[in-house]
Amino acid sequence: MDNNQNKQENLDKLIDMIKDVDIAMMTTVDDDGSLRSRPMRTQKVNEDGVLWFFTGYESAKSHEIKDNDAHVNLSYAEPEDELYVSVSGRASLIKDQQKIDELWNPALKAWFPNGKDDPNVGLIKVTIEKAEYWDAPNSVLVHLYGMAKAAITGERPRPGDNEKINM
Repeated sequence: MDNNQNKQENLDKLIDMIKDVDIAMMTTVDDDGSLRSRPMRTQKVNEDGVLWFFTGYESAKSHEIKDNDAHVNLSYAEPEDELYVSVSGRASLIKDQQKIDELWNPALKAWFPNGKDDPNVGLIKVTIEKAEYWDAPNSVLVHLYGMAKAAITGERPRPGDNEKINM
């Protein structure tokens, strides 16, 4: 299997994991170099590894992306399914009315009372560079079996998959 095919398969698996997780914690770099995280609703996950989020164009996170450091981290979690994903990438602040129209959802009026034509509506485009995921079966029996096997063999339990992906 060639490297490009392997990368695409890894990307497809990553997209499949996060496509139904509504909220990600987005971490940006503040003016003083500290890290700031806030919940963001993923609007779209493209097959090419691009994630889209709505934002206030004049918000602190927009400023941090535009003026400080475009590196971001997105953390996705589905604890009931034992699924955890960390995505690192480059963010860019976009003001593209056609893309805003394409991704707009009426529920966004809660943040943008003037609708999709609100002058403060912007988009954050995140291009995935690296990711890591932890995907464990949520069966109690599987966990108990792994712990018992570890106790007998002395090896650490391996309750699921952990994989790093480089794009």
